[in-house]
Amino acid sequence: MYAIGGSANPTINSQGNRFLAPINRFSKEVTKHEDAPKSAWSRWNWRSDGDLLLNGAFFIQSGAAASSSYAKASSLAAKPSSLVGSLTGNAGVLACRKGTRC
Repeated sequence: MYAIGGSANPTINSQGNRFLAPINRFSKEVTKHEDAPKSAWSRWNWRSDGDLLLNGAFFIQSGAAASSSYAKASSLAAKPSSLVGSLTGNAGVLACRKGTRC
């Protein structure tokens, strides 16, 4: 079980996310390095910044620090992970009907 994965030298910048690990002690890692030995994935740029890791969840960071070009390209600043509940509290399926506005 994992939340973030990759296999082809990906760059991952996780900011302000909330990860709740399941009870299974073998399923606590947020990251998965698919089909790659540690010698390869340890060079991939994976960063966790301000993430909330609950119930023993853990994120294995690797590679170089996030580049300044990533920061410049980002159009939105990440909100603190403590706000996830309030930001998504009303999320869900829309009650739409055919022929009417949602």
